[in-house]
Amino acid sequence: MMKRLSMLSLLVAGVVVGIVLSGRATDQPSLMARVPTAAATAEPVPAQAASAPLTAPGPDFTRVAEKTVRAVTNISSVQVQRRQATPFSNDPFFQYFFGDQDNLFGRSRAQQSLGSGVVISADGYVVTNNHVIGEDGAQTEVTVTVGEYRDLKAKVIGVDSWTDIGLLKIDATSLPVIPWGDSSKLKIAEWVMAVGNPFSLNQTVTVGVVSALGRANVGITQYEDFIQTDAAINPGNSGGALINSRGELVGINTAIFSQSGGYQGIGFAVPSNLVRRIVDDLQKFGRVRRGSIGYVEVLPMNARLAEELRAPKADGIVVNQMSRDSAAYRAGLEPGDIIVAVNGTAITDPSQFVRLIADATIGSSARIDVLRDGKRSTLRIPIEAQQERRVRRR
Repeated sequence: MMKRLSMLSLLVAGVVVGIVLSGRATDQPSLMARVPTAAATAEPVPAQAASAPLTAPGPDFTRVAEKTVRAVTNISSVQVQRRQATPFSNDPFFQYFFGDQDNLFGRSRAQQSLGSGVVISADGYVVTNNHVIGEDGAQTEVTVTVGEYRDLKAKVIGVDSWTDIGLLKIDATSLPVIPWGDSSKLKIAEWVMAVGNPFSLNQTVTVGVVSALGRANVGITQYEDFIQTDAAINPGNSGGALINSRGELVGINTAIFSQSGGYQGIGFAVPSNLVRRIVDDLQKFGRVRRGSIGYVEVLPMNARLAEELRAPKADGIVVNQMSRDSAAYRAGLEPGDIIVAVNGTAITDPSQFVRLIADATIGSSARIDVLRDGKRSTLRIPIEAQQERRVRRR
């Protein structure tokens, strides 16, 4: 009997030990998976937090879109132009084939342009691009579509080819408006939203970031100070709104850089602060008033020019040619001079020089520092009103 109890005790003990060892073998891997580092004393991480993405999501533009998209319009313009009569109209050989059809080449033709616009006042002022309205000097009929396919004839208040901005007026009241934002406070990588009518798809919204500020020398307009963005902008977006995350208008979309004609992540917008200045002048005077020192053509500086002109450094810009009846020539500026500063601001490229002179107060004098034959001198050049020149785009 005692032998049987001993055998039974050993058997039970063996089973218990087997259960204990088996339990430790299955628990150990799960323990290692739960606490993979030395921070074993830390609070357990909730499953939901552990699976959260490492990067924060982009801003929510849904409320901004609800408040702003209705203030972005579709703009259709038709420019009526009369073709030039052919020089062969009196040629007998030409008349043999075409007959006496005087209006064949002298008749009017219509060109249509589609784009976007932004309502900036409840009583019907709309900002768009000059190239959306049409060529200067053409008889233009502009239609603005607001709301649910409500087409209204627009009056052209004024256009500015230097910045590619145009101002329209429609007969309407209580229109939705996008409030102005301060474009000088924009930062690189800040989120922005573009609204427009790409490919005639009304009130399309795209989101991106500010890629660069103060972008110039891109060959789009004479006065360049663009916001660059990667928010998708395509043909038809021209004149549309660039809006920050607070629902403020910070730019007017103007152009894209593209090798295919479509979106490639490089779009340009005119900053809102510049647009407001243009709009203010167009409302008051019908044109933009700018400063001028007369016709002066300048070139960017480089090491070769610096050596030829005996300049110590390749800084500034070079006067290439100028008009003899210009204020600059009368004040002593000459071709070959190197302009290094305007009113104490160092000059780095031609676009910057154009902006500084254009923004100068009419009637004042610009203090221009130049290098001539390796010697530095200062000229006082009077700022005159820029003569309005109508430029026809080709």
